Amino acid sequence: MGLDPSPPPLIRRPTGIRTKKNCNTASHCSTLQHTATYYSVLQLTASYCNTLQHTAAHCNTLQHTTAHYSTLQHTATHCNTLRHTATHCSTLQHITGHCDALQRPATHCNTLQRSATHCNTLQHTATRCNSLQHTTTHCNTPQYTAAHCNVVQHTTAAHLQLTATQFNTRRHTAPHSSTLQ
Repeated sequence: MGLDPSPPPLIRRPTGIRTKKNCNTASHCSTLQHTATYYSVLQLTASYCNTLQHTAAHCNTLQHTTAHYSTLQHTATHCNTLRHTATHCSTLQHITGHCDALQRPATHCNTLQRSATHCNTLQHTATRCNSLQHTTTHCNTPQYTAAHCNVVQHTTAAHLQLTATQFNTRRHTAPHSSTLQ
């Protein structure tokens, strides 16, 4: 503020102020000068005190402003954190919407995959069934032939047995028949 920050020197209060009758003397003039200097110093001290009061008030204002600034800075940091959180939340919301949109086709894909697996199983079963049918057809031909063979064999065996029985009967009756004749 343009003032010396050090306090002004202390000056003693003048003593021995003279009465009116000594008004014209040099000592009286010196006393008046001394008193005027004292009052100037008092005025300077008062001015310095006012400056100090003003500086203290300014300092208090600065302290208050600094505290307010710290609060604002904390609020700004908190706001930035909230903004970041909101952005993150929006991103997650967007991803969730995208995920929901993908979930429907994924569910459909899973259904198709299960159907394809079922279809492959049925196809495998059908292929196996066709192989078995072919084998059965092939097997049935020899089986039919074998059955026919068994009938022929059985018929032949029965016929042979019948023939053998007849032969044995004839052989057995032949000696008797010559006796009878």
